[in-house]
Amino acid sequence: MPGSSRRDVNAMRVIASALGVCAGVSGLEHGFFEILQGNAQTPGLFVQSIGPAQRIWVYGTEDAFTLVSTFLASGLLSVAIGAPIIAWSILFVDAKNGPGVCLLLGWLLFLVGGGVAQIGFVVLCWAILRRIGRPLAWPRKLLPADIRGTLSRLWPGALVASLALSAFALEIAIFGFVPGVTDPDRARLVCWSALGVMLPVLLAGVVGGSERDSERAAEASQPPGG
Repeated sequence: MPGSSRRDVNAMRVIASALGVCAGVSGLEHGFFEILQGNAQTPGLFVQSIGPAQRIWVYGTEDAFTLVSTFLASGLLSVAIGAPIIAWSILFVDAKNGPGVCLLLGWLLFLVGGGVAQIGFVVLCWAILRRIGRPLAWPRKLLPADIRGTLSRLWPGALVASLALSAFALEIAIFGFVPGVTDPDRARLVCWSALGVMLPVLLAGVVGGSERDSERAAEASQPPGG
């Protein structure tokens, strides 16, 4: 907005928005590959979004849960829900009843074949939305002030790094490509390792974002020239 600055950004809203977009992208990706499988019957509740004919590498299956009876319908529904999740996450993530809308859309996406891993993004997004305007209390009990200050300054970098690791893991899950790695078992290990590193980096970003919002609130409460 005019007159705003980087220091005015609500960190927790930005993080929640990014997680919502990740969940929506998961729905689009799973839906795309399910559509490619056509009007074939799903074998049960647990399916592989990428069928044998579309599979790029041996572990590139992209597992999902679905209540829908055909891959085509499952894919269309996943796309139809995933796209609005992205739009909502960008435009309305902190609107009234945001946490409830987040859970509703996330579970609908899960139930129609939008992927299993995206539930983690949805739950964390929901938890963050519940804390907008109410910074986390436990970091102030457990972490020294200098560490909290460092995390407050680094939260944008932590968020970007976690998103990059998530995107890298998604690329491996679909294509199996890791520079310099030809063994599929090693590639799968790199994929899981990327996700394992992504989680603590993301949580560090959440803690830092919460601390930054707390600092902003304290700065805003100061009288002019105080």
